[in-house]
Amino acid sequence: MTSFDRPVKANIFAAGAVLWRPNPTDPTRVEVALVHRPRYDDWSFPKGKLDAGETAIVAAVREIEEETGFRAQLGRHLGKITYPVPGHRKLKRVDYWAARAVGGTFVPNHEVDELRWEDPDTAFDQLSYPMDRTVLRRFRALPADTTTVLIVRHAKAGSRREHRGDDRLRPLDSVGKAQSEALVAQLRAFGADSVTAADRVRCIQTVEPLAEHLGVEIAIEPSLTEEDYAADPQLGRKRTLEIALRSRSPVICSQGKVIPDLVRWWAERDAVVVPAARNRKGSTWVLSLHGDRIIAIDHIESALPAPPR
Repeated sequence: MTSFDRPVKANIFAAGAVLWRPNPTDPTRVEVALVHRPRYDDWSFPKGKLDAGETAIVAAVREIEEETGFRAQLGRHLGKITYPVPGHRKLKRVDYWAARAVGGTFVPNHEVDELRWEDPDTAFDQLSYPMDRTVLRRFRALPADTTTVLIVRHAKAGSRREHRGDDRLRPLDSVGKAQSEALVAQLRAFGADSVTAADRVRCIQTVEPLAEHLGVEIAIEPSLTEEDYAADPQLGRKRTLEIALRSRSPVICSQGKVIPDLVRWWAERDAVVVPAARNRKGSTWVLSLHGDRIIAIDHIESALPAPPR
């Protein structure tokens, strides 16, 4: 029995990707990486179990590099697969992403002894498992070559009522600081390369660790504060579109009363469904764009790993 995107309780968690690159002789097409695992004598996509204290996003990037030798930049989420582990009374859940190869070279290792780059049309017949073919269908349903806009709600900053002084200066609390540090690896997995924050200390502090890691300045955007956005949402939307075109994977940090309207407006403009989400502090919206149009929206509830089960 295999379940795709159904709420089945699993007790083993893994992550992987459809790793792709432009076809060397025809850049209008792509190739996907298939890996051979001698232990199972099968052909599949790179994937592996989460380490302790690791999120699926971080695990996917790590596993790709360990098994294939290629550094990867994640794109849109391709869903989850849940299936029983042969010989065990356990269910494994695997999260998959589309992932662009951005450098590296394959070297045979103890897990993978061969890697093939294949056209997606011919890869179907070479995959060993029906569930991998399901993942490949999802990959092929939309363009592979996308840019990513990462919209982050600021991390936790304590209670507005308990803060003394100007609320614009309210800083992150201890949980918020942990969230901001965890966001670095999460956002880097999607190739984050520029950082913008609403003009609030808590927004700026949320993306400071990322900006320091990337060695970039944080661009301050007053139009994405709650007050300025409420007064002129058209300006905030216009500025967001401009920021989206500045780089391949910009990060934008804003507030809870801005992000839902901004994402909803953008999704309606491009006729894309917005997934249900609680838009919690420290969460991230992942907007995948082909050209200047959104083709998919994903939501990441937290950058912190789930507590042990």
